[in-house]
Amino acid sequence: MTGKRLIIAALVLGLVQVGFLSWIIAGRAAILRNGKEVLLKIEPVDPRDLLRGDYIAIGNNISRIPVKLIANIPQGKLSSDDTSIVVRLKKGAEGYWQPTAAWFGQAPAPAGPDEADIAGHVAEGWGLRDPEATIAPEYGIDRFYLPEGEGMAIQTDMRVRPFGIKLALSANGTPQIKALMDGDKALFEEPLY
Repeated sequence: MTGKRLIIAALVLGLVQVGFLSWIIAGRAAILRNGKEVLLKIEPVDPRDLLRGDYIAIGNNISRIPVKLIANIPQGKLSSDDTSIVVRLKKGAEGYWQPTAAWFGQAPAPAGPDEADIAGHVAEGWGLRDPEATIAPEYGIDRFYLPEGEGMAIQTDMRVRPFGIKLALSANGTPQIKALMDGDKALFEEPLY
């Protein structure tokens, strides 16, 4: 009887694990399929990871947010205390989206039809007293993996012409990288599954 219970417990645990992984994959695919598309201008940082292959470490136009854009800094607050942030984006003249406002926690009102909100996280220790200072939110979109051997060529090209990443944003602002863009041309697209 003990052997049967052990086998049943192992099967149930296996099914729970498969279900959990499927839920994560389906959630990511839903954002890529149905999310609001946003294009961010990027610049190269480093093209290689010894364990995972070529990638582009992405520095983009929302990597640093001016403190003066944050609308709800509590009086007397000296630094970020490891909190979530929402950054409101609006499409600029060149087609790249730019930050226009930010809030710790949640935005006070939904984004308009020509706007989008991206959710991020600010680590502890950023100064908030100087309005000319900047903070560096983390959005989870800092790397885009490429086919083997493509990283160095793309990094070289990025130094002479503009590249971007197309994001898909869920209703709550969770971002997923959808494609690496060379101007208007999609170089690499993320598969749904």
